[in-house]
Amino acid sequence: MAELYLVRHAQASFGADNYDVLSDLGHMQSFALGQAIAAQGVRPDLWVIGDLNRHRETLAGIKRGMGMAEATPEIHPGLNEFDFTGLLNARFGMGGGPKDMHSDRKTHFKILRETVLAWQRDEIANPPETWADFARRIEAARRFIMREGPATVLAVSSGGPIGQMVASVLQTPDDQQIKLQLQVKNCSLTRFIFTQKACYLHGFNETPHITAETHQFLTYS
Repeated sequence: MAELYLVRHAQASFGADNYDVLSDLGHMQSFALGQAIAAQGVRPDLWVIGDLNRHRETLAGIKRGMGMAEATPEIHPGLNEFDFTGLLNARFGMGGGPKDMHSDRKTHFKILRETVLAWQRDEIANPPETWADFARRIEAARRFIMREGPATVLAVSSGGPIGQMVASVLQTPDDQQIKLQLQVKNCSLTRFIFTQKACYLHGFNETPHITAETHQFLTYS
């Protein structure tokens, strides 16, 4: 069986004008994860990322930590996060919604959970993409990654796609996706083993780079 290491990107810049840039801590997280998985003997023969900057920067840090030369990864936009800002704006209107919805973490994630559940029920008019389209593109990305040939795959994605991939493989109800998504730590590993006929969850939200000495690496956004 082949194995997929699916990594959530390192800490991005929540509340900044450009979220899609790793924080200083994010760069340290990705480097530490690379060191940790290299120590485990992980040697991917396929690298895949979405087309977001935080995915590229996370992979670059992982490779530095592994002591590996830069290589051009394959890119699949199906690994991109859903447009959470656009989704919240579709629900509340531009400039609407609770105060600090886009800048306060506690408020943001409470409202996001409620909004995703409404999105899944098709209760939000004109979202950036429908829930059905989101689910289809994650499945297309999973099939692209879990193809015949590679024995060990490392892919960098975001919390929403990771939550959905786990929920889909476990065949859970839709509402479990957001519960999984909100648990996914920055730079965590979710592992699958797969063949062309089967796929199994093998590990969820693992953080081999976080120890008593690196407890500050535990972040969620």
